[in-house]
Amino acid sequence: METLNMSQKERARLVILAGVKAAELTLVAAADLMGVCYRQAKRVWRRYQDQGDAGLVHRLRGQPGARRKPPALRAQVLARYEDQRYADFGPTLMSEHLAREGLEVDHDTLRRWLLAEGKWAVRRRRQQHRQWRERKPCFGAMGQLDGSHHDWFEGRRAPCVLMVMVDDATNRVWARFFEEETTRASYDVLERWVKKHGLPGSLYVDRDSIYRCEGQPSVAEQLAGKAPQTQFERAMEQLGVELILAHSPQAKGRVERMNGALQDRLVKELRRAGISDLERANRFLEETYLRAFNRRFARTPASPLDVHRAGPRNWDEILSWEAARVVQRDWTVACGGKWYQLDRQHEALSLVSRKVIVRTLRDGREQLVYRGTKLKWRGLPGRPERAKTPPRKAPARAIQPPAAGHPWRRMGAGVGGAYWRGSKARGRAVRAAVRLGVRDSGRPPLRSGLPPSRNPSRGNRTKSNNQPRGHFLLTRRSRNQEVGADWVVWKRPMPPRLPSRLH
Repeated sequence: METLNMSQKERARLVILAGVKAAELTLVAAADLMGVCYRQAKRVWRRYQDQGDAGLVHRLRGQPGARRKPPALRAQVLARYEDQRYADFGPTLMSEHLAREGLEVDHDTLRRWLLAEGKWAVRRRRQQHRQWRERKPCFGAMGQLDGSHHDWFEGRRAPCVLMVMVDDATNRVWARFFEEETTRASYDVLERWVKKHGLPGSLYVDRDSIYRCEGQPSVAEQLAGKAPQTQFERAMEQLGVELILAHSPQAKGRVERMNGALQDRLVKELRRAGISDLERANRFLEETYLRAFNRRFARTPASPLDVHRAGPRNWDEILSWEAARVVQRDWTVACGGKWYQLDRQHEALSLVSRKVIVRTLRDGREQLVYRGTKLKWRGLPGRPERAKTPPRKAPARAIQPPAAGHPWRRMGAGVGGAYWRGSKARGRAVRAAVRLGVRDSGRPPLRSGLPPSRNPSRGNRTKSNNQPRGHFLLTRRSRNQEVGADWVVWKRPMPPRLPSRLH
């Protein structure tokens, strides 16, 4: 046998016995170096002298093991793997199904057989560094919730989603099929978990739009310092359950690995059971599959304490859809294309222009709530007609012209358009004469642009008592105008002269 086929132990013995052969080492010392007794060292030395290097190789090398499986069993198992029902089974799942049929084969043995036959390949994936997180110590401290989108029925019906919830401490799982991953599906899975175990302390979810709101906060939310919430976030806040958003699938790796295990195992179980509809699949999960699955894969937590809390009494009201709406002046509320009329008995609450909560339960019932008080209301068939206020019209009355002695006709008023046109023409002529400085007084125009005095005497500085000192101004009629004149000459009095001497 060639030296390259030797084990490390046999290679070490070859070096030691080569030293004995060269008389560089005694056999007693060689036995101590090889870790055997003197009699065993003599037997090894004798085989080395007779057969050379091949005498140091173990006699059972290349011989079949005493506990090997019979060749007939191996052929039967490999033939069973050729069956179409098991063509995509992995070694572990295949060994479990073979055990049900009485064919006991370890999964590692089956893996070696499949590798030898070329029916299984080792898949190595590129790994990214992750930081390990220790499990929660108690059952109910954290639950991981996720939706697994997969062709669960292998084309026998349309694809659907499996909502999976896993306890972080025990790996206990609960799952249910739904058409889509929606808020209602998350509500239903959480409700069934709570009814079975209780309310968990926290939930680890991904950043789907069901669990995280991507919208911008309103002005009221910014003033209150709150971020916009989805319906699921709002419900978890009311229940006192901490909602943790994962930044990657690996962060909630337990539920992700559970999804992979179910996509491998549950699909094949549904195929073998001939199930092709959601109702039968959910019944199979609840009554048969999940019980056996949890018995096999659930683990014992670090602490025996169960920290689940009891669910609230108003469970259906919390797991619902709520929207805030403003009460109109006619005591109606509009939401989702529907109109609600509030009852008169709530008049003391002064609800006009206030916000009420329109709550829709999962069974279709609707509630209107104001500060925790449920309001009484009735539905309207459509949008209420708003009462239109007719335009105000002046009362019709006969228009009679004022009498001749009416005050409106005094002092030239109310005499018609012709009179005013003539009056305006005369006024324009007077203004033109003022601008040109044409006056009968013989005085030059003043620096201020006012007309000079109408006194025709230029040299006589002495004024009579009936004519005060000053200049005249032209203006339109006013309360002090002269009757019958288009323009009135106002007299601007001069300030009185001071005496030359003060006595």
